[in-house]
Amino acid sequence: MSPHPIAPAPPPSAPRTRPPVLGAITAAATVLALAVAIAVVALPSVAVRAAVPPVPGWTLQWSDDFTGPGGSLPSSTNWIFDIGHSYPGGPANWGTGEIAAHTNDPANVSLDGAGNLRITPRRDGAGNWTSARIETQRANFKAPEGGVLRIEGRIQMPNVTGDAALGYWPAFWALGSPYRGNYWNWPGIGEFDIMENVNGINSVWGVLHCGVAPGGPCNEFNGLGANRPCPGASCQSAFHTYRFEWDRSVSPNQLRWYVDGQQFHSVSQNQLPAGTWDQMTGHAGYFIILNVAVGGAFPDGVSGVRTPTGATVPGRPMVVDYVGVWTRGGDSTPPPTDPPPPPPGDRDAYSTIQAESFNEQSGVGTEACSEGGQNIGWIANGDWALYRGVNFGSNPARQFVARVASGAGGGISGLVEVRLDSRSSAPIGSFAIANTGGWQSWRTVPANIDAVTGTHDVYLTFTSGQPADYVNVNWFTFGH
Repeated sequence: MSPHPIAPAPPPSAPRTRPPVLGAITAAATVLALAVAIAVVALPSVAVRAAVPPVPGWTLQWSDDFTGPGGSLPSSTNWIFDIGHSYPGGPANWGTGEIAAHTNDPANVSLDGAGNLRITPRRDGAGNWTSARIETQRANFKAPEGGVLRIEGRIQMPNVTGDAALGYWPAFWALGSPYRGNYWNWPGIGEFDIMENVNGINSVWGVLHCGVAPGGPCNEFNGLGANRPCPGASCQSAFHTYRFEWDRSVSPNQLRWYVDGQQFHSVSQNQLPAGTWDQMTGHAGYFIILNVAVGGAFPDGVSGVRTPTGATVPGRPMVVDYVGVWTRGGDSTPPPTDPPPPPPGDRDAYSTIQAESFNEQSGVGTEACSEGGQNIGWIANGDWALYRGVNFGSNPARQFVARVASGAGGGISGLVEVRLDSRSSAPIGSFAIANTGGWQSWRTVPANIDAVTGTHDVYLTFTSGQPADYVNVNWFTFGH
């Protein structure tokens, strides 16, 4: 029996969306089989762009225009491939009841050679479905204090409608960074559904998930959502631009959803309890997800039948021209590639602290980082780095988040620990790390810590039962 409550089937105006914490409809897990060759249905001729367009007045912080050889995978520097039916130790079927196994097979996820990414659901001869789900390596997309965050993608939904589309569930969305490594803290950490669609309906849904489930201030499991048809050509037959903005330049702060520049949904800070808003905005930021699910609570609830059905046609891709993240106003200047250590007492615990900006260290080296700037590395048992004068303020920090990578051999792992004011102090929090796929294969890992206020010297200490190097660190930060 699933430990998660069963959600009621949502009406079309209130989607049951993708947080992996919710198992609404239990789908029989199938064995992942090799996908058979299925001809991809040709899309109508549409104009594509080879680069992310400039946006006057905004600073581009991150982007991917999916330029590369046809049939190649999207950049592993930018993207993590989610594999199978769940996160390790997370809810089954991604918590949504979807039935497709996600893969990194180019038949399911690849560049098309024309500046686009295609995520293509497939079905083999035994009826087993596969698809793909990718998420950004970065998990710190956040509106600057006093400024605005903009997340935007130009996307054509799978070009399929009617009975042939039953069970198709494309989405472009973002989850709060504390979800990584925990997988059971949804919806409190926040979820922004920038674009969702099911069953080939000509409509885009935008939804906020927050608070607690079921019920709570965000009406879980449905969330606070709105939907509308795509302007002009249908969502399925043409590219449209889907945008989300998190605005901290206004009071109360506001979240906004757009399609082709037309706003269709918003949520203001004063609509939610202060604690709920702080929980979903006070951490290090968000990571972005692109996926096409097959079946699950949302398409089932809208159609009134279990999906996919025998009429559902495989092989229709979601096509993504670009994804970009911009900021405007506030502190929107990207950090320098190699910042000098700040003076003692001048570090903000809630900003991104570059690991190479230590004041003192033992056993730690620095090297060029694939994400820009430098990282610290060659870290083994007993090594440490000191960051003086980190100001936590009067609102207690309760979370530590670090960007780490490991190319350690099998059986080698260790702890990344946080200590205050002395290396001999007891750790206030830690997380374990093992091989992530390479010394530059970065993961953002959160950990709970004891409540901290005031200004302290912060030590990162490293403890392992083996003598070998086991971790690199790019940056870290703290959250409430």
